Amino acid sequence: MDFDESVTYLLGLGHETVAVKLGLENIGRLLARLGRPERAFPSVQVAGTNGKGSTASMLAAVCRAAGVRAGLYTSPHLVSITERVLIDGREISRESFARAATGVRAAAEEVEREGGALATFFEQVTAAALVAFRDARVELAILETGMGGRLDATTAAAASLVAVTPVALDHQEYLGGTLAEIAAEKAAVVRPGARAVVAPQEPEAERVILARCRACGVEPRRATPAWLKVEGECAGGRLRVRLRTARADYGSVCLALRGRHQLTNAAVAVALAEELAGEGFPVTREAVLEGLERAEHAGRLELDARREPHVLLDGAHNPAGARALRDYLDEFVGAPVTMVFGAMRDKALAEIGATLFPAAANLILTEPRSPRAADIGELLRAVPAPSSSSTITLAPSSADALALARAQAANGGLVCVTGSLYLVGEVKALLEAGGW
Repeated sequence: MDFDESVTYLLGLGHETVAVKLGLENIGRLLARLGRPERAFPSVQVAGTNGKGSTASMLAAVCRAAGVRAGLYTSPHLVSITERVLIDGREISRESFARAATGVRAAAEEVEREGGALATFFEQVTAAALVAFRDARVELAILETGMGGRLDATTAAAASLVAVTPVALDHQEYLGGTLAEIAAEKAAVVRPGARAVVAPQEPEAERVILARCRACGVEPRRATPAWLKVEGECAGGRLRVRLRTARADYGSVCLALRGRHQLTNAAVAVALAEELAGEGFPVTREAVLEGLERAEHAGRLELDARREPHVLLDGAHNPAGARALRDYLDEFVGAPVTMVFGAMRDKALAEIGATLFPAAANLILTEPRSPRAADIGELLRAVPAPSSSSTITLAPSSADALALARAQAANGGLVCVTGSLYLVGEVKALLEAGGW
């Protein structure tokens, strides 16, 4: 398959959040057929509800600064599927992705003929990433868990170093209806013999995660945002902090990723980096500082200041993510906000709307191109009554919403696109194609 054929094939397996099939048996059989690519390198697995992608991206940036050839696997992608597979900080080439996906498809079809199920989209993309990392001879793989942890395809890599970022309610239809049930799914990435870093948690989640650690004989390292003392603000709403852990005093650093919630994510990333240094990876103080200052994570408080009005992209898709975005807007944005919002129908729309919509001078509601997207009627029901927005506009597509937002935010306003990473991805593609 060439690149376009590989993408068409993978998408034909079903949308990754609709055709979900959690479990490790099938991915295990697929990886065995591929020659166990995950055993060619050590892995770090990052699980949690919020912050796992940012944490993984920070750690990858630290590794790059340290000269460690690392592979980074994240999900979902925003514009191109190649965004999910980075090697030494660069997206995998279309040719390399197609080559890995072709091999995985053949192996998946062999597994199916032998009596297994055909591997899902996420299972096959995960396997393709691991194959690509093996072929590129990475020294380390950093894997962001897709959903949950216990039965997520990334868990088949059996990472020796794991982290659990803050756990919150999300994907209840798959992971359980309570925080404790969800925490149990996430905490299952902790296994006997592994080392674990745990972020601060809600008490209900913390009890479950620590119990899992005890059951596995693992003494977790607790990461705390208290390691990072805020000293001021850098350009573009970024925080300057003084970083000091129990192991080292790093001095002052300007975090590349925006928002106070990144203090927790940075603390977890630094703890993981220190654990890697203890294993013999050449992670120095200078590499930690450089990585934190250069990390990138598209679609998460990503500010495009090249355009007028400026555009802020943030895929806040659950109440905790919405709270982090609202806090950022309240603290760092003085301009009137024109908010473009679209979300999936299975999200806590009323709670997210109650948090975000009062920050919008103008609110534009639209539907992302997804079978799970909430329709306009569902979005309207999430608007608090009475609405604090001066205008509420309905847009049939993200392109229409973006055009409306540009006009409404003229004269010093800010456009904020949020509610779903799928919507953010559509808008990014439009912006990259010159749709502004």
